[in-house]
This record gives sequence, structure tokens and C-alpha cells, in this order.
Amino acid sequence: MDGMVAVDDNPVLEGLIATLTEAVSALDAYKAAAHARLGETLAPGGKVDRAAFAANQHAAHGFAWIVTYVETLRETANWATRLEAEGQLGEIDALLAQILFSEYCAQLLGGVPMNQGETVRPFDLGLTSEDTAALQIPAVQRLIAEGKTPAVMAAAAKHLPDALGRATVENTGEDETMAMIRDQFRRYADDKIVPYAHEWHLKNEYIPMEVVNEMAELGVFGLTIPEEHGGLGMGKTAMCVVSEELSRGYIGTGSLGTRSEIAAELIIIGGTEAQKAKYLPAISSGEILPTAVFTEPNTGSDLGSLRTRAVNHGDTYKITGNKTWITHPVRADLMTLLARTDPDTNNFSGLSMFLAEKPRGSDENPFPAEGMTGGEIEVLGYRGMKEYEIGFDEFEVPAANLLGETEGMGFKHLMATFESARIQTAARAVGVAQCAFELGLRYALDRSQFGQPIFNFPRVSNKLVMMAAELVGIRQLTYFSARQKDQDKRCDLEAGMAKLLAARAAWAAADNALQIHGGNGFALEYPISRVLQDARILNIFEGAGEVQAMVIARRVVAGGN
Repeated sequence: MDGMVAVDDNPVLEGLIATLTEAVSALDAYKAAAHARLGETLAPGGKVDRAAFAANQHAAHGFAWIVTYVETLRETANWATRLEAEGQLGEIDALLAQILFSEYCAQLLGGVPMNQGETVRPFDLGLTSEDTAALQIPAVQRLIAEGKTPAVMAAAAKHLPDALGRATVENTGEDETMAMIRDQFRRYADDKIVPYAHEWHLKNEYIPMEVVNEMAELGVFGLTIPEEHGGLGMGKTAMCVVSEELSRGYIGTGSLGTRSEIAAELIIIGGTEAQKAKYLPAISSGEILPTAVFTEPNTGSDLGSLRTRAVNHGDTYKITGNKTWITHPVRADLMTLLARTDPDTNNFSGLSMFLAEKPRGSDENPFPAEGMTGGEIEVLGYRGMKEYEIGFDEFEVPAANLLGETEGMGFKHLMATFESARIQTAARAVGVAQCAFELGLRYALDRSQFGQPIFNFPRVSNKLVMMAAELVGIRQLTYFSARQKDQDKRCDLEAGMAKLLAARAAWAAADNALQIHGGNGFALEYPISRVLQDARILNIFEGAGEVQAMVIARRVVAGGN
């Protein structure tokens, strides 16, 4: 692709790969300048000052978005470079890469939207013209000025109709195994999920057990469980592909696997050999459906203030307290339940994790277990599994079901699962964004106004091109996080960034796809109305966007990458 000249019929920038590489170096310099400037305020003397972080939240969170943009563009450049080296970089791949660079570089200079109403600009971080000089180099300025012109957007738009029926617009660069997995689950979703998902949503119905059982047979629940424990022994990259394709069909089916992923990882990390032998094969086969029971009404992200208590009575623990926002608990057989076993603590140190078994319930009798009651929380979207608040009143759990049979390890065990959970959530967001893109594209091609398909109008096709470009970025950042995890490398930072940006991109894609539908998008009968509702949860669960931004900023300011 290098050496191609930007002309009307081929608007890929000449020397694109070299330009992207130069731009990434400049972005790193800009990030370093922002880091140095903020460090003076947020970490005087090199030590993070929590009070300073609290007082300067806008700047701190804005820095997290800057870091996220830089890493996203780095992985996009790496992806394009790999494809170019293999002779696989097509025109649409090159166009989407330069469009994403053009838009994100312009935002880094002019203002990054943390959401619709909050924008962070260089001066918000105390940056001077000297600090932003890195973004004034020719490569970055050329990408901003020439990378997203009307001619470029029109050229990219010409490729989009060809994407209908394909898994992605771009060449993802996946190996043969991942491509086969994607194809298998895309076909399954198109056959067994897409035709029925909207009805499940409108009726607030559970995903049918027939579908759950089929997913189990396909290996969804045991995908990353080691083979010696009955799983497929695959990595987090495979998990991303499966989660993306199932979530493209319906976020609920993509999220079913999350419960098994969290429970299995907790047991693998902290369980005894007996606990592993008992639960992992059953989770893998779908015989046991788990649910995560962590959140409390007044704690939210502040797990250190958790109040649900577990009192040791010898052979059993009796658990008392209230939990909320519990997903799919009625049909679950096993709860990974976080409770305080040391009443003298008011922080993370006194928390323990339990593998609490329960009978399956029904809508009529959701919790047929002594010491356990609950009620459904009616929700805007993210249906198909149902959300509940649960009350425990001396609910008994055998002492042998304390994870690892060791008290006080609950928070440590939970934190160890956050990388995988956030990678998986990012993959779900990619799937939702892909679904929105496909719905918007199909409608734009089918809907005619003023004698032609509305796709022909630039304000419509440009929205779709930008969706496709952002999909490249969030997909590559998510997969990079998964590859890091598969190589046993620390990736909490990358996973958090992938989740942060993918959630915003999914919401933007759903909102813009609904706009393309016009008034019809506001009608409940159109699936895009469901996708908009489903997309909204992504910036809340697994760490709200604001909390996620704070975690990223603290990590980097404290000396992370």
C-alpha cells in the first residue's frame, strides 16, 4: 500500500503505513507530555494523591481517554502494518485506518468526547502549545487534513454494501482457527438468535433453554476452561470472537457466557482441587449455570463497603444481607457470592467468596430456597436473562464451599477476574456496535427518499463509515488485550481501555443507526430500538465509565505504560 498516490479514484494516502507509524510516535510524545504535566498535580513526588485525583476528576479522566485513544491508534497501525506485510491490506482496510486516525487525532487536538456532554481539551489538562507541538508534525497534520475528506469518505462508503452478509467490513487479520470459529458462531446467531431476539426483548422473555443448551453443546460455557476440567482449553481471543458474534445476534446470548467465564476463572484461580473437580466440568457442559452475586444497593463500585455478612457456624456459613443487579439468578444453579466474613473490617480485607448452590426457580417462584427471597428489577434493555434484587436471611452455605476454603481472599480473587471480564465486555460491545452498523446499513440501502436510497446521502453514509472505522479500532484493541492475556501478560490497563472505548462506540453506533432509521427507529417494532436500549448498559456494568477512567488514569500516572 505504501507508494500509492492519493487521487480521486484512489484516495488512500501515499506512504500510509509510514505515516501511521510516524503519527503513533508523535502520539506517544503527546501522551508523555500530558503525563508529565498531570503528574505534577496528581502525583507530586511520584506518589498518587487521591485527594488531588478527586479534585481534578475532569482532567484525570480526560487523561485516561487520551491514553485510550493513543493505544487504540497504536493497535490500529499495528494491524494495518501486519496486513500490509502479508500483502493483505485492501483499500477499505487502509481507508478505515486513515479515517480513524484523522478523526481521533483531530479530537486529541480539539477535544475528546468522554460522553455527549463532557469534552476534554488540552487546556483542561494544563497543556501548553509546547506540549501539543508533537501533534503538529507533518504526518499527524496530513492525516487530519487529508485522511477524512469527502472524497475519502465517499470512497470508503462504496465498499460498505459489499459488507452485508460478511462478518466484518475490514480484514481482521485473524488466523484460520479464529476465522472458522467466527463463521460457525455467526451462522448459529443468524439461524437461532437473530430471528427471535427482538420478540424475546419485547416480551421480556428468557432466552429459551433450548438455545442455552445448544450454546452449551457448541462449547460456549467451557470455551476457556482447561481440557483437564472438561473445557475446550481455548484462550481469551477465542472468547472474544464467540462473545462478539453472539452479542451481534443479541447481547443476552453474548452475556450468558460471561457468568460461566467469571465463575470458572474464580474457581481456577482460587478453588481447591475438590472444588475444581466438582464444578468446572459441570459449568463447562452447561449442567450448572452460574450467576455473580457481588453488588449491593448502597455499594455499587465501592465493594470495600460491602455489608452482606457470612457467619461461621462450624460446618456451615449463614449469610445475611441484600444484593442487587444480579443477572440471570433465577435459572442459575450456583452463585459466586461475595460476603464479609470478618465483622471487624470495613474494607476489602474481610471479604470472602462463596460457591453457593441454589435450586433453579421460575417466574412464579424465583427463589425456592430457605433464607433467600427476591424481586425482579424491570430494565430498559439487556433483557433475556432478567435482573433481580436478592435478600439473604441466614441462607446456609456449606463451609466446604468457601472458595479455596480460606477466608479474607474474596476481593483478591475477584480482582484477578477483572481482566477477563472487561475483555469479554469489550467484545460484547464490539458485537453490539457491529449489529447496529449492519441494521443501519441495511436500512440505508433499502430505504428510498427523493428518488434514491438514503445511503447515497453523505450525512447517512458518513455515519456508517465512521461506525466501521471505530469498529476497526475497538476490535483491534480488544483482541490485543485478549492476546496479552493469552500470553500470561498483565493486561488490566488494555482491557479497561478496550471496555471504556468500546462501550462509547457501541452507544454511538446504536444512536446513529437509529437516526438513520428516522421515525421508524423510534418504533418498538424495529430491532434498532432494542439495540439502542441494550447498548446503554455497556458503559455502566463491569465498571462504570467514570470509574474505569479513574482506574486507567491512576494506573498510568502511578507508573503504568
